[in-house]
Amino acid sequence: MLIQEIIRKKRDKQTLSPEEIQFYIKGVTDGSISEGQIAAMCMAIYFNDLNLDERTALTLAMRDSGDSLNWDKYNLNAPTLDKHSTGGVGDVVSLMLAPMLASCGGFVPMIAGRGLGHTGGTLDKLESIKGFDIFPSPQKMQEMVKQIGCVIVGQTGNLAPADRKIYATRDVTATVENLSLITASILSKKLAEGLTSLVMDVKVGNGAFMPTYELSRELAQSIAQVATNAGCQTTALLTDMNEVLASSAGNAVEVREAVRYLRGEGSRNPRLHEITLALGAEALVNGKLAANREEARAKLQAVLDNGKAYELFEKMVVAQGGSTAFDQLPKAAVVKPVLAQAAGYIQNMNTRDIGVAVINLGGGRRVASDAIDHSVGFDEILPIGARVEADTPLAMVHAKDEASWQAAAQAYRNAVGIGQTQPESRPMVYETLAG
Repeated sequence: MLIQEIIRKKRDKQTLSPEEIQFYIKGVTDGSISEGQIAAMCMAIYFNDLNLDERTALTLAMRDSGDSLNWDKYNLNAPTLDKHSTGGVGDVVSLMLAPMLASCGGFVPMIAGRGLGHTGGTLDKLESIKGFDIFPSPQKMQEMVKQIGCVIVGQTGNLAPADRKIYATRDVTATVENLSLITASILSKKLAEGLTSLVMDVKVGNGAFMPTYELSRELAQSIAQVATNAGCQTTALLTDMNEVLASSAGNAVEVREAVRYLRGEGSRNPRLHEITLALGAEALVNGKLAANREEARAKLQAVLDNGKAYELFEKMVVAQGGSTAFDQLPKAAVVKPVLAQAAGYIQNMNTRDIGVAVINLGGGRRVASDAIDHSVGFDEILPIGARVEADTPLAMVHAKDEASWQAAAQAYRNAVGIGQTQPESRPMVYETLAG
């Protein structure tokens, strides 16, 4: 085969065979295909797209470009489950859901990511826990899953290496925003985990990765169909990201909220709780650990109520080298409220701007090499619909110094709209799409 002929086919809107796609990915992986040819193929796909069979073939070829986890020798006798999100602000669900699913009888080899753009990253949050190792060896990771039931780790060097090369090219050639390429990028890493089933959380709203509802829905449908076509039963949920999901946004502040959630300390944020149960229920039903969503939600609630989920979370943290002295998580030097300065109801929230404010505080990266201040962020965030007076705290700002606090407080105040009428409530889950 000649790579230029394969590129030509896709340029001319023809359908590629699985063998042609495999040839392309092999060349990407071993370096026999040039960066220019990778770029040309990305551009051809960007303009002409891939059908379902092509997307599946691309995903599987990228998955098979490196190591995949094989669970046969571990005799798990239970499904391997995972959840993935397109990212959001205050989206701390992974930290609770992994031990909750494991407590319900599943095994969860969760490979998570770092913050991207205005969205927070699960790995960054976990690194606020002293000593937490996000890069155990694949063997150690699998042994921990067998012994404990769940891990949350980063992508190892040889997991879907073709994806890293292609993504780097997409990033510099303006071809990131293509559903086929996004689908293959997400799923090649997830399917390398050797999963039985996957639940996908695709965000919708002003804090979402995709700019419109229609595009979010197309992505959700694509992921559900391709993953299921590849042998991993998958459901995608379209969930609301028109406000911060949790009551906190940052790293250590979100870990504290996750710990309180699992311990049952105080009241759980109702939006966060609903999304966690909705995603968890789909995972349990798809993994045949519950007969229906109602039974699944009851099982998830039970492992929260009896403390089993928190116990597993602690075991996971210890197994990954972390400290369970959660009262010693990093604390910011300046912690003060940002006041509403007007009476009324919280009408709306620019979630993206709040995510950017966390980055500006030092809680995220502008470039990959930036160090993160795990202590900063916002917590005690009031939801849309809350009644406020002029002196009501909209949130607590955690900052390294007074100047940073001032800037973050102003940014937060600018991101929150206050009016005289109580806004209508929005659904938390807009749609559920099966593969």
